[in-house]
Amino acid sequence: MRLFDEFIGIKQTSRLMIPKQMLVVLLAGWVTLNALAEPVYPVLTSPPPVKSAQPMEARKTKVLTLDECIKLALEHNLDIRIQQYNPLINQYNLNLSYGVYEPSLNFTASHLYEDPAGTVVLNTGTNTGIGSGVFEQNTYRPEIKGILPTGMTYDMTGSWDRNTDKQFNGTFGPPLWEATPGPGLTLTQPLLKNLWIDSNRLQIKLNKATLKISEAALRLQIMTSVTAVKSAYYNLLYTRGNIDANATAYKLAEQLVTENLKRVEVGALAPLDEKQSESQAAASLAAMQLAEQQSLVQENTLKNLLTDNFSEWADVSLLPAEQLIAVPQSLDLQESWRRAVTQRPEMIEAKLNIEKQNVTLKYDFNQIFPELDVTGSYGRNATDSTFSDTLDDISHGDHPYYSYGAFVSIPLGGNVTGRNQYKSGKATLKQLLLTLKQTEQNIVVAVDNDVGNVRSTYQQVQATRDARVYAEDALAAEQKKLENGKSTSFIVLQLISNLTTAKVAEIQALANYNVAVAQLSLDEGSTLEANHIDLKLK
Repeated sequence: MRLFDEFIGIKQTSRLMIPKQMLVVLLAGWVTLNALAEPVYPVLTSPPPVKSAQPMEARKTKVLTLDECIKLALEHNLDIRIQQYNPLINQYNLNLSYGVYEPSLNFTASHLYEDPAGTVVLNTGTNTGIGSGVFEQNTYRPEIKGILPTGMTYDMTGSWDRNTDKQFNGTFGPPLWEATPGPGLTLTQPLLKNLWIDSNRLQIKLNKATLKISEAALRLQIMTSVTAVKSAYYNLLYTRGNIDANATAYKLAEQLVTENLKRVEVGALAPLDEKQSESQAAASLAAMQLAEQQSLVQENTLKNLLTDNFSEWADVSLLPAEQLIAVPQSLDLQESWRRAVTQRPEMIEAKLNIEKQNVTLKYDFNQIFPELDVTGSYGRNATDSTFSDTLDDISHGDHPYYSYGAFVSIPLGGNVTGRNQYKSGKATLKQLLLTLKQTEQNIVVAVDNDVGNVRSTYQQVQATRDARVYAEDALAAEQKKLENGKSTSFIVLQLISNLTTAKVAEIQALANYNVAVAQLSLDEGSTLEANHIDLKLK
């Protein structure tokens, strides 16, 4: 049993339907030829819905002022938070380098038992014997040692022994306390090499300069992040202004579409002229959608500067609470240069690098000298049957000991290592001085460019504002002429496009001006003062 008959055709159409089918085919061909002869313009009456990753009604709106954004950045910006640890780490390293001067207290206790075999012992008279002289000793050795900032080493120590001997007759004699050597002090002071600076003092000075450099780097990071926040905020204002400008253009073009449709219906306007307004409306819609996407990207740029947890801000729509305005600046190029060369963290860091190299050069010069150390020691010995009597002997000083001397070490090859290290340090210092000069010159050039940019962008604000006003007046006049039948839709559409371009240019000029002012403040090194940020480092 087959479901389909492959050999016998199934009749589905009666003979009466054949003429009707031919008529339908002819009508379809005629419509197709007309379609090929004249293009079809779709009538755009309303914009299609703009799709986004997150529906606008589901996004939370957060209105922020610029000061609020800067405050959030100071608390949560990851670049700032990472940089904040460097001064803390370098402070610990500095504290650690002082630990070399911390004295150490050492205490050693030991017990000695000795039973030598075959000891010859002389007894009374002419009697001799082979006996065992057992010896026991308890030793206590306290010690305090360390080094002073002058390079002098000190060692306060003493050896306290409690001895007992087993006599030939097999009995132990009375214990005996000995302080040999007794409590004393040994000092060693360099006189040439390592006198005015040694490796310990070098490291401390270098760590101090490194701490200051990290503080300057943190200051620069805060200034850079604050400037980035301001630029992102101004650019976000620009993108939103761009959306508004294109939305206005789309609204005007849509109104013109509606009016032209009525004119076409009454025969007062050719269909082709009406299509021009639809084309302009579609172009304005596309520009508005592009501006919306640019605004979302700029929002993310600002969010990335404000938070250390982007996921919490992913569904938040940032809305600037301020408007773009151009506040005139009092520009003084000489004063800006003076501020820059004294306040810029890069200048401070370059000077600190020179300071570090001077310290290193001082150490390298000292290492050229021969090593000449003087040493001396003084102490008191004592021996008695009791510990208290031993202390009395020490206090009386009946058995003192002392020593003094000198140690000299002269490289026989002329100290090739030390001399070449010193020459290398001098060359490095010259290089760092040139680096400082280069840094200063780059800063001066940057400030000069910034001052010129601030002046230029302020003039652009004035010019674009005038252009926007003229474009508004021209469009208003042409719209009245169109209403009176003395103009065309093409001219009105062109003026709508000109007005949109003028609005966007004005908003861009305002954003560029404020960004230029922020950049000048950064290059002057006055960002923190301009934004009332008090940077206190512990």
